[in-house]
Amino acid sequence: GGDQLIDLGGDGTPYVQDLCLGELAIARHTHLLSTRAVMADALDLRHRLPQTWAIVQTLACEAWVACRVASMTRKLSFDQVALVDEAVARAIGGCAPGRVFRIVEAKIIETDTAAHTARIEEQRRTRTVVLSPTDDTGLRMLFARLEAGDAAWVDATVDRVADLLHDDADLRQAHHPDLPEDVTKAELRAIALGWLARPHDLAALLQFLDQQDDEQASKTRKPSAVLHVHLHQAALDTGVGVARVEELGPLVLDQVRLLLAHANVTLRPVLDLSETIAVDRHEHPTIVRERTAILIPADAFPHSTSVTRRVDLDHPTPYLDPDTGGPPGQTGDHAAAPLTRRHHRAKTHAGYTVEQTGRTTFEWTSPHGLKRRVDPTGTHPS
Repeated sequence: GGDQLIDLGGDGTPYVQDLCLGELAIARHTHLLSTRAVMADALDLRHRLPQTWAIVQTLACEAWVACRVASMTRKLSFDQVALVDEAVARAIGGCAPGRVFRIVEAKIIETDTAAHTARIEEQRRTRTVVLSPTDDTGLRMLFARLEAGDAAWVDATVDRVADLLHDDADLRQAHHPDLPEDVTKAELRAIALGWLARPHDLAALLQFLDQQDDEQASKTRKPSAVLHVHLHQAALDTGVGVARVEELGPLVLDQVRLLLAHANVTLRPVLDLSETIAVDRHEHPTIVRERTAILIPADAFPHSTSVTRRVDLDHPTPYLDPDTGGPPGQTGDHAAAPLTRRHHRAKTHAGYTVEQTGRTTFEWTSPHGLKRRVDPTGTHPS
């Protein structure tokens, strides 16, 4: 047949002539399918995500990130995608791509929780465990797709058994005499996974632990996994909503219930962040770390993509010992920059300067004079 109108984008985008794609693909030096995908993204951005499209036009974000947002939201209705557009437009100009995609995931869930629950049930049918072929050294790869909660428990148990083998040389010698002295944690974790596949060996290990002090044995036998779950009061009141799990991303409440079903849950009081806490020592106490992680959940270095609690807390204003004239209260959540170790080293040794101009805002100057502002919305020229 002749030329036809086809629908490439999501709800609300105009139809296009299908035979125009061939010449456009030639002009772009790409395959027809690649051109088709790019056109769908462009149509979605122009007609369904206008606020995000405005950011793209100013070159304030990377085009591939915007295209990924368009692709992720294509199945949403025209009205539903507006909620995503508003949230993404506030973040895409400064936040790292990973943070933008987390926002998109959360907003997709929020727009239609029932549809997302149906997708969850559909994806559960894809759970599987697959073994790769054996290589020429006798090793194989094990791939598993399983519930996030089960994966967390497997990871914690593997980590705990690996730590036991690392800490007890006699235990290691008795069961794995061929291991070198410089065995790595990664190797021990692989060996620990093998223990889980041999219940009798694992039972023997637990019997060995029974011979230790009862309190110590109890602590040693129980693997632990720490997950930080944030819930809005409205979600708790209605039983419907989206939770933010720092280590896993956005989850609906039913997923949270499944995740925590067999766990010991610790409820922590809501922290009042309107005030500050300061101490008169160099090290940041646990309460300051907790408050800072909530205030600033990401690495404060310009354009960093890391969202983790495994950071150093840096003093933006260098700490001065009180014995040599330093003022009181230098260490606190009012003066703390979370930095990954590499960025902390760069700030300390490579000539960067940083000024904390607000509790969550940092003005950076690079060794060659590049200036950037880092705040909750990301990194921006200053």
